[in-house]
Amino acid sequence: MLKEAGIEGVYVVHAKKGYEMQEAHIKKLFAQNKLEFEFVSDGDPSLFTEELLSKYFIPEIKSVLRQGVVSLTLNQIFCYENVVKNKNKYALIFEDDVFFLGDFSKKVTEIANEADHLPPGFIISLENTNLRFPSVWKLKKDKRIYEASISRCAGAYLIDLQGAKNILEYLKTNKCFTVIDLWMNTLITDKVITMYWAHPPFTEQGSHNGLMSATISSNKRTTWRRFQWLSQKFYKMYISRWFK
Repeated sequence: MLKEAGIEGVYVVHAKKGYEMQEAHIKKLFAQNKLEFEFVSDGDPSLFTEELLSKYFIPEIKSVLRQGVVSLTLNQIFCYENVVKNKNKYALIFEDDVFFLGDFSKKVTEIANEADHLPPGFIISLENTNLRFPSVWKLKKDKRIYEASISRCAGAYLIDLQGAKNILEYLKTNKCFTVIDLWMNTLITDKVITMYWAHPPFTEQGSHNGLMSATISSNKRTTWRRFQWLSQKFYKMYISRWFK
C-alpha cells in the first residue's frame, strides 16, 4: 500500500546498543502494521570521529550537545542520505519510540496522495509531540495537510526526495549546530524545506505520552506522566485551538 502511494523508504533512527526495549517495540509495532523498515544507527557515538562530525556539525558541537543528542541528529541526517541514495520519492523517518494512532497505513497513504499536489522540497510532520495543532478556523473539509512556520519535533515525518536533497546541499555550507528538532526550524526559516503538519496527527512519541522512558532525557515512564499527557492533549486539541 505504501509503495503504491510513493512511500519508498521507511527509516527508524536507533542506537546500536542499550535500547533493546525500543528495538523490540519497533519490531512488534511495524510487524503488526506490515511495514518494512530499516534501522539507521551508524551515527552511534562509538563510531564518532573528528572527521565524521566535522562533515555535518560545527566544530564545538560536542560541547554544545550531549553525545546521545548528537547521535540522534546524525542518524537523522544519515536517513536523508539514504533517501537520496535510494531515490525514494517519499520516505518516512521515525525515532524508535513511535506509537501509531489508528490505521497508520491508511492515514499515511492519504497524506502521501495529498502531498502529490505540493511543490517539491517539504517535510510533513505526522506527530503530536509538542501538542501543537492548526487553528480550528483554518481547517478545511477533506484537507489533511496544513503549512506551518515551525517544526513539531522530529519523531515521525514524511519527507520527499527534493527535501532531503535540499537539506544535504545546505549542510555543505551551513553545519548543524543543535538537535534535529530545533535545527528543523532553521531549515524552515532559511527556506531549505517547507514544513507542513498532518491533521489530525496520527503518531505519538512514547517518551512524551508516558508509555516509554525517553532515550535522551530523564523522562521516565510513570502513571503521572501519562495522566499529564492525556490531560494536556485533550485541552490543547479540543479546547485551546478555538481561541487561536
